[in-house]
Amino acid sequence: MALYFKKTLDNKAEVSVWQITESEEELKALVSVPTDEMEEIQLIQSESLRKQKLAVRALLNEVFEEKMYLSHHDNGQPYLEGCITNISITHTEKYVAIITHDELDLGIDCESLDRDFSAVEKKALSEEEIEDLDDERKNEQLAIYWCAKEAIYKRMSIGNVDFAEQIELEKFRPKGEGELEATFIHKDGHEEEFELEYTTFDRHVLVWLVG
Repeated sequence: MALYFKKTLDNKAEVSVWQITESEEELKALVSVPTDEMEEIQLIQSESLRKQKLAVRALLNEVFEEKMYLSHHDNGQPYLEGCITNISITHTEKYVAIITHDELDLGIDCESLDRDFSAVEKKALSEEEIEDLDDERKNEQLAIYWCAKEAIYKRMSIGNVDFAEQIELEKFRPKGEGELEATFIHKDGHEEEFELEYTTFDRHVLVWLVG
């Protein structure tokens, strides 16, 4: 399928999405991955996950004119070798997405709306957020909550975060796309405020933040 969509934000960040329609062999033909990295991908038991990893590399090839190689810090945060551009990555069975910016910190997350997100209510939401849930579109709202909190978690890049206690979202109602306001509460009490954006497409929700 190649590039599904690409969006340049007002702050110059770029969001790019790839739809996975290729076979594993077709994806391999689209990427040039170092041998050791390809061996690691081949050790993954799930074919779907192998395809997701390969599709991320295919998307990098599509977005960047020069060849880019993906690595990860010890905390799991991805980075591009020999490149100043910051990157955050997300993948599902059908789509992979990245967000990039030359200076600002980033976070992105995508989920299929066909998943059951009922566990998120107890796992990741505060009592106030639970009270704000809309029964008619509850699963979609929970998916947006989860993606937003995951995007913030990726942006913060610190461990042992309590999603219910440390990441708070202002009340919202699900729409096709929109903005979200959130607060990250550090364990020392310091608070950081974030503005996120989200969009829905093909029964998926994608949330990102920049800064």
